[in-house]
Amino acid sequence: MEILIKPLVTEKMTEQSEKLNRFGFIVDRRASKDQIKKAVETLYEVNVAAVNTMIYGGKTKMRYTKSGVQKGKTSSFKKAIITLVEGETIDFYSNI
Repeated sequence: MEILIKPLVTEKMTEQSEKLNRFGFIVDRRASKDQIKKAVETLYEVNVAAVNTMIYGGKTKMRYTKSGVQKGKTSSFKKAIITLVEGETIDFYSNI
């Protein structure tokens, strides 16, 4: 099971990373806080102070097109907010 799926790089998470030393990740829905903590510590070689998780449910979407009504659903996902120990940081842009 791959625990970390992708990092969240949004305006809100960038602001939190600069001010509060927090970083966001999309993670596997079955992963626990301890597993997420170990995965971040081994992948980025940092010390994690806290892990907060939240599960977002999928939403139904509707579009009105020329051929009729199109219905669909967005996928649900789990988001983890990682707070690092003071003085440590993660650089997502170093591998680009």
